[in-house]
Amino acid sequence: MKGNKIRKMHRYSAGYWVNMALLILMVLACLLPLLNMLATSLSDKASVNAGEVLLIPHGLTFDAYKYVLEKQEMWRAMLVTVERVLLGVTLNVALCVLCAYPLSKTTHDFRSRTAYAWFFFFTILFSGGTVPWFFLISSFGMLDTIWALVIPGAVPVFSVVLLLNFFRQLPKELCEAAEIDGANEWIIMLRIYVPTSLPSIATITLFAFVYHWNSWFDGMLLMNQPENMPLQTYIQAILLQSNSDFYKYQGMAGYGAMNEKTFKAAQVIVSIIPVLIVYPFVQKFFTQGIVMGSVKE
Repeated sequence: MKGNKIRKMHRYSAGYWVNMALLILMVLACLLPLLNMLATSLSDKASVNAGEVLLIPHGLTFDAYKYVLEKQEMWRAMLVTVERVLLGVTLNVALCVLCAYPLSKTTHDFRSRTAYAWFFFFTILFSGGTVPWFFLISSFGMLDTIWALVIPGAVPVFSVVLLLNFFRQLPKELCEAAEIDGANEWIIMLRIYVPTSLPSIATITLFAFVYHWNSWFDGMLLMNQPENMPLQTYIQAILLQSNSDFYKYQGMAGYGAMNEKTFKAAQVIVSIIPVLIVYPFVQKFFTQGIVMGSVKE
């Protein structure tokens, strides 16, 4: 009995409580701004202007959400982002698999593996800069097209590294047995490596989804026409509007319980709902994919 008590005391040592406190602070730092944004979007104009809204709505009203959902510009930007996510995530995952599979081989099986691995790794450390990046995309005639938002980030190198490390942990006997049965590299990759690597593939899919959904800077630089802007770029433009511009151009008649802050908060909340819906479905693969894909031989 005394031994069990001693073990429990060691288990809940000072380091344990320090870690718990730090984790709680991190959770609060992420959660409280979101709750404040939600409460602001559901509060009336007078309460928001008076600074009474913290985490609980005051003067509950849904006018901001009603107005946001009626805006054609919002839905148009949403459709651009959905198109970007569908194309971008598909391209990211496909190219990650195609890059990670040969790089997971040994130098005996793929002699140029080291050179290609350093080529990809170099892109993590160094970048050509924003200006050459912009002129390169412009020279290919991709400005104001959906491809300008998809092609430049088609190969996320971090995801490639994560996936190739996962591939390297798979038993070599699987490949040897498949080769004996006459399978070529394509069949081995598609029928053995991909099905057995679903946790890591789900993880990089989540990374790609969040990247394409939340990205706004490239849309600001590469889209000249407002109708081609993705959702986050559109919201960023709205958030930067001054009060006078907001009331001049947004047409606020009939929405007396809403002001600029509640409108902007409602748009932010609407924009993050898809991520909150998608995450629970891949969360069970997330930890497994990260841990197993980050272990090196």
